[in-house]
Amino acid sequence: MNEKIREILNQISALEDELRATLREQQSRFMFQIEGKRVEFEQSIEEAHRKLKTSLFRWFRTIRPLNLITAPIIYSMIVPLALLDLCVSFYQATCFPIYGIPKVKRADYIVFDHQHLAYLNIIEKFHCLYCSYGNGLIAYAREIIGRTEQYFCPIKHAHKVLGTHPRYPQFLEYGEAEDFEKRLEEYRQALAKEARAAPKMED
Repeated sequence: MNEKIREILNQISALEDELRATLREQQSRFMFQIEGKRVEFEQSIEEAHRKLKTSLFRWFRTIRPLNLITAPIIYSMIVPLALLDLCVSFYQATCFPIYGIPKVKRADYIVFDHQHLAYLNIIEKFHCLYCSYGNGLIAYAREIIGRTEQYFCPIKHAHKVLGTHPRYPQFLEYGEAEDFEKRLEEYRQALAKEARAAPKMED
């Protein structure tokens, strides 16, 4: 990797840190704080949220009929999602210790906290629960696969790829053949170093 690319990646990392800090400031502006797994708003905000909640009667009156008709299709996707969850979790639990790859902490990706929003009715909270699981699961699975790719094949594609995982920019350029086996081992050692540095995951 040349110095120009490394410099750009460092700038991206710095901007991501700045974004996280800005988001934390925004959280305080909306007057909520996180207590363990619970998110708590100031009492005045909580009361204002309750007044904004749509009743179930009004919700059913205003929902688009096509949304109701397609709901069984949307929620039937829980079956392949749950199967993916089971498979990737089993894969990393059995194989990552053998490869020396640090395990991906599922709770860092699959987060449920929309149920604390008082302006959502029970159906809206259920929708949020489903979306949080689906999106979090895909991100969790992508990180597992990304670490696997780093171990076995840390090479970029010749064609432009959208939605790459965060490890991809650090991979070897397409066609960068010199000392490939040696550099592959360096990527594996970097994963092993992550595994040693990572705190022990809870069962």
